[in-house]
Amino acid sequence: MKKHNFYAGPSILSEYTIRNTADAIINFADMGLSILEVSHRSKQFQAVIDEATALVKELLEIPEGFHVLWLGGGASMQFCMIPYNLLAKRAAYIDTGTWASNAIKEARLFGDVDVVASSKEAGYTFIPKGFEVPADVDYFHYTSNNTIYGTEIRKDPVVPCRMVADMSSDIFSRPIDFSNYDAIYAGAQKNLAPAGVTLVIVREDALGKVDRPIPTMLDYRTHIKKGSMFNTPPVLPIFSALQTLRYYKQLGGISELERRDLEKAAYLYDAIDSSTMFQGTVTDPADRSIMNVCFVMTPEYKDLEADFVEFCTQRGIVGIKGHRSVGGFRASLYNALPIESVKVLVDAMNDFETTHK
Repeated sequence: MKKHNFYAGPSILSEYTIRNTADAIINFADMGLSILEVSHRSKQFQAVIDEATALVKELLEIPEGFHVLWLGGGASMQFCMIPYNLLAKRAAYIDTGTWASNAIKEARLFGDVDVVASSKEAGYTFIPKGFEVPADVDYFHYTSNNTIYGTEIRKDPVVPCRMVADMSSDIFSRPIDFSNYDAIYAGAQKNLAPAGVTLVIVREDALGKVDRPIPTMLDYRTHIKKGSMFNTPPVLPIFSALQTLRYYKQLGGISELERRDLEKAAYLYDAIDSSTMFQGTVTDPADRSIMNVCFVMTPEYKDLEADFVEFCTQRGIVGIKGHRSVGGFRASLYNALPIESVKVLVDAMNDFETTHK
């Protein structure tokens, strides 16, 4: 039975990425060795990280003055590294979900943090609007997509200061204007690669402005100087990331990926909105994520949620249970997910609703 993978992360990867990674585990670059056992300083792997870095710059149209880094520790490590390197006195954050809240907690260890807006009291069911960001902060941090609650900031905010963004779950799904960013970071396990590597894009002239000593491993300048090889990098995930980046380029780049993602999301949201059994959890349709579609059953059908999950499982649909903290359902529509899988899910929703009316 074909599987339709809606897991939120680690998540679906393209067949191209999986097949090429599997081949490299057996025989990497015709070396007669597995990529799992070659030196990260070999010329063959240096070529991998060089090409991956170049493709990130090409696909995202990153201007001069930025560095692309491949680091360990996940995006959660960046909750610490960002303020360690960039927060001299005061930063502004917006609280739009669990990961944004975690980033705020870490930043407070390094300086004053203004939380300019929060939707916590409403269960993070919308993105706050109309807030003001002070012009004199070191940076404004936002989380572009909230995997748990299904909200997303799809356009670069307009603020009077430099920005930092956690784009872990929607990077490579839309164009980015880098002119006002100091840093963007993303755990790879959503739209890029297996878990284990974090993509960091950081502006050169944002660094070296804090007075505090920074531990060597947590200083971006360390990794810039050593080309992401100060210590052994996550070799396999970086190789897989390269395959994904090649695949994205073959498809037509960011504009084509965005077109596909919008089409998939619209198809599923239309089904939810036309249903009498299912309903979305995001209160403002403008805030709906195109990466993570969160929905629940209406009150009269609430007792059927477990039955629906089992119904989907029988059709090869996996990973649609909502996050343990909120329940309901979550369908993650990352770049590698084909629209055919979305159609299978919608058919299952329609058939289940018809059966239980």
